Amino acid sequence: MTDSERTAARNKATAARAERAEVKAKLKDGRTSISEVIESAKTTESIGRLRVAELLEALPGIGKVRAAGIMESVGIAPTRRVRGLGVHQRKALIDLLEPR
Repeated sequence: MTDSERTAARNKATAARAERAEVKAKLKDGRTSISEVIESAKTTESIGRLRVAELLEALPGIGKVRAAGIMESVGIAPTRRVRGLGVHQRKALIDLLEPR
């Protein structure tokens, strides 16, 4: 890689991390819902690359242990990313985490 390519890759990675951090902050504050994040992951690459465990841990009242339990109960592998969730896994997460 040339220096300019390396710089461009670094800037893209930094922007992606900032976008993921913003999404997690919005979840924590209640400004967005889990269904909105899962839906936006279909079109936004940086959100699609967010690990499901990190997404769950961003929710208020959910830590590492509870997030792992939720993922196990829904049948999601610990290393799964949001974009890699199946239709039934997405629906199960939304049903479990969002009040009706």
